[in-house]
Amino acid sequence: MATVTVGAVRERAPGERRVALVPETVTLLRRAGLDVLVETGAGSGAWFTDADYTVTGAEVVEADDLYARADVVLCVGPPDPATAGALRSGQTLVGLLEPLRHPEPVADLHRRGVRTVSLDLLPRTLSRAQSMDVLTSQASVAGYKAALLAAESYDRFFPMLTTAAGTMRPAQVLVLGAGVAGLQAIATARRLGAVVTAYDVRPESRGEVESLGARFLDVQSPPQTEPGAGVGGYARELTAQEQHDQREATDAHIARSDVVITTAQVPGRRPPLLVSAAALERMKPGSVVVDLAAGELGGNVEGSEPDKTDVLDNGVTVIGAGRLPSAMATAASTAYARNLVALLRHLVRDGELVLDPADEITGALMGGGPS
Repeated sequence: MATVTVGAVRERAPGERRVALVPETVTLLRRAGLDVLVETGAGSGAWFTDADYTVTGAEVVEADDLYARADVVLCVGPPDPATAGALRSGQTLVGLLEPLRHPEPVADLHRRGVRTVSLDLLPRTLSRAQSMDVLTSQASVAGYKAALLAAESYDRFFPMLTTAAGTMRPAQVLVLGAGVAGLQAIATARRLGAVVTAYDVRPESRGEVESLGARFLDVQSPPQTEPGAGVGGYARELTAQEQHDQREATDAHIARSDVVITTAQVPGRRPPLLVSAAALERMKPGSVVVDLAAGELGGNVEGSEPDKTDVLDNGVTVIGAGRLPSAMATAASTAYARNLVALLRHLVRDGELVLDPADEITGALMGGGPS
């Protein structure tokens, strides 16, 4: 019987500490009949040593050897030019390749005969694809870390404390966007003792928000012409007028909040602007704003920059937190690797990699690439 060989490469993007496979998942893949290669030093950013991989059955090799032998190359983020150039015709690259944001590198791989499986194209509404949902697992890590980052940056207590010096009131936290990251941020801030309010354009999010003990923010904005829910489990991208009306309706609540965490993103598009410069000016000194959507396309907060913290003239701290999963590389890598195991079990049948474009999961992940 043929054996599929998978190889996990070392991430080369600045600040990226995650790795596509962790030692515990090597054991699972070996049991499934796959051979596993891991590039030397691939797990070091997530605190996994080469010896950790070897003991679980992986072969630790140099990059050139991995590219020569692997049928499937596993990565986290889009490959750098050197990595992409090392791939050969007939190989399959699996990772968060971002073809909606960077279509040309993926198209170039297709022209060279490299098949791509882009995890950010997974149809998230399919129940049988949930165990493969990398975006959900990484968003959960990001939401958790965002609440911790906000608490660390806020110079007061999150919970209400009664001490000999008097009672300290709890922090008022506002979470904008109640997707996976937002819900995890809500849950974590609540565990830390904050009073949490949340808002999302999808009215059906109310039940999820309230189930976590937070208040759903009712804003007196003009009714939308279409439902807030979009396709694929995401919120619909609002029109420019709807975004304007939404900001006007939420600005007063932003001004009263001690901490604001924004999480709204649209795949492959500029994130919606939720917190304007005018709203930031109205916030109290010492307030903290964490923008999970901050990236090269912009963010939810006007003026936020990815991986940068700014203290404004009025004493408000704005944190562009676009790489939070990498800040928790061990947990994020473990979740990511478990998603990959589920995906590979779906793709490998009888010792062969089967990329069937007619399959609703596989076809979506391939995004029109060669089969």
